Amino acid sequence: MSTSVIRYRTKPEAADENQRLIEMVFAELAVKAPAGLRYSSYRLDDGVSFLHIADGDGLQDLPAFQEFQRGLADRLVEGPTRTQATQVGGYVTQS
Repeated sequence: MSTSVIRYRTKPEAADENQRLIEMVFAELAVKAPAGLRYSSYRLDDGVSFLHIADGDGLQDLPAFQEFQRGLADRLVEGPTRTQATQVGGYVTQS
């Protein structure tokens, strides 16, 4: 199964708003819990670059994700670049 990896850089004044919109996506995911979707997002240490990793379907259907995408181009300085990746391995600690 192929995974999408998306990376982009926001304008400094748009980074916090971008993060807020991403957090809204995760809030909706927590409620709707679409089956077969793995999704994670990271704000990189420069404070303006973001990385999203998505595997599966259902993200595009979420109103919060549609809101995140609306105006995304206006928040960006660079990107987004999308690449496909195949997972070689993974590990999650079970507590």
